[in-house]
Amino acid sequence: MLETTYKSPLHETVSAYPTDFWNDSCSVEELAYAIEHGAVGATSNPTIVVQVLAQERHLWEDRIHELIAENPSWSDEDVMAKAFEEIALKGAELLLPVFERENGMKGRLSIQTNPSYYRNVEKMVEQAVRYDSLAPNMQVKLPATSRGVAAVEEATYLGVNINATVSFTVAQAVAIGESVDRGLQRREAEGLETDTITPVTTIMVGRTDDWIRVVTDRDGITVNPQYLPWAGVAVFKKALRIYEERGFRSRLLAAAYRHHLHWSEFIGGDVILTIPSSWQKLFNSSTVEVKDRIDDPVAAEIVAELYDRVPDFRKAYDEDGMTVAEFDTYGATVRTLRGFIASYHELTRVIREDFMLPNPDVT
Repeated sequence: MLETTYKSPLHETVSAYPTDFWNDSCSVEELAYAIEHGAVGATSNPTIVVQVLAQERHLWEDRIHELIAENPSWSDEDVMAKAFEEIALKGAELLLPVFERENGMKGRLSIQTNPSYYRNVEKMVEQAVRYDSLAPNMQVKLPATSRGVAAVEEATYLGVNINATVSFTVAQAVAIGESVDRGLQRREAEGLETDTITPVTTIMVGRTDDWIRVVTDRDGITVNPQYLPWAGVAVFKKALRIYEERGFRSRLLAAAYRHHLHWSEFIGGDVILTIPSSWQKLFNSSTVEVKDRIDDPVAAEIVAELYDRVPDFRKAYDEDGMTVAEFDTYGATVRTLRGFIASYHELTRVIREDFMLPNPDVT
């Protein structure tokens, strides 16, 4: 009897098409599963690292206590910052064989700069350069805020592989694509290498969906509820068409998963899908057909109703829906930045209360 080799739906996606996927966490256990099923990258941010410490404390407890003992003058934030780096570096280590196999074009760990720096170009760039130096396969997240767009250009010029995050709209994606290209052109004008720079532009498609749902509820806007899950898909597909037409050198990435359309509708594209482990397992156990859908347009009636009824969808869908200055006040941007900054403080609290200061109520 001939043996057959089963390919999971995600493995089939990446083996049959130019579509790549990343693990949306630097958890050791989750990343091992993802790599086994074809993942060629992973991501980290304060929210993720809080979850990693909760899930895999046994892997990090001794090391964090070592850091505290070796650096008696460090603040809780100093210890947190170092632990944050080391947790990300472990993910980069797991991905290093992929990075070497792919000659540096894939296999990176994406690490987020301090989200509270979103208004400070100098601090964002300084931290981006530091993170880039930690390992050969680091990718550095910078926000698609008004100042973040400028930081993306400068960091790219300095040779950092960036991943633009806190991004939900076509306007943000285009601004980042232009910013990356300016940075690369400046490098090339000075004879600096660009062949191994692999920039990424994220659109957090699930958070686009979330915000459109929030504003329809908040403002009493009635739309077909079956249309709401298509908002992020429509934005991503439009941004991809623009990227292809203009030859932007950054690569689009879909993030913040809410349903299978955020995988199935993007199959076939030369894009990256950063997928949480729980969604990977759902997709791998699903009966959704793995086929090329990236060029299938979102139904015209869906786009028309969202566009006509929801002003914030127009802001997300139109290339000129917002100016760069308006990125900072778009609802999804504000909500996401608040969440990331809160997670940064929560991570500091976890380090302080779980590792640095004993609980006086426990004997």
